[in-house]
Amino acid sequence: VQLQAYGGGLVQAGGSLRLSCAGSGRTFSRYDVGWFRQAPGKEREFVAVISSSGGTTYSSDSVKGRFTISRDNARNTAALQMNSLKPEDTAVYYCAAGVVRSFTYYYTSSKSEYRYWGHGTLVTVSS
Repeated sequence: VQLQAYGGGLVQAGGSLRLSCAGSGRTFSRYDVGWFRQAPGKEREFVAVISSSGGTTYSSDSVKGRFTISRDNARNTAALQMNSLKPEDTAVYYCAAGVVRSFTYYYTSSKSEYRYWGHGTLVTVSS
């Protein structure tokens, strides 16, 4: 499956953005979809994940209560709604897809569980 993330941009602190991830192919619904981000000079980190059916989600403590992940398998898309954005949310955001061996926070937050990665989209939050 090929992934394309889009929707990034420049926003003021406290604002909102909605990122989308478009998947190609008819197998998109088979995969768990995660969002990761990488700030300048930092490691890529887990943001949120949604199971293949859309029934289960996890998010990191840093975004919990502010970011919401969703998916629409009929449209082969996933989304990350980001509210109450902070300057520390500034990063390149990546969507990824894979069949996570066990849908727990431990495994779903690991980059190695995702086989497919899209190109990132830059989110810049100004103070």
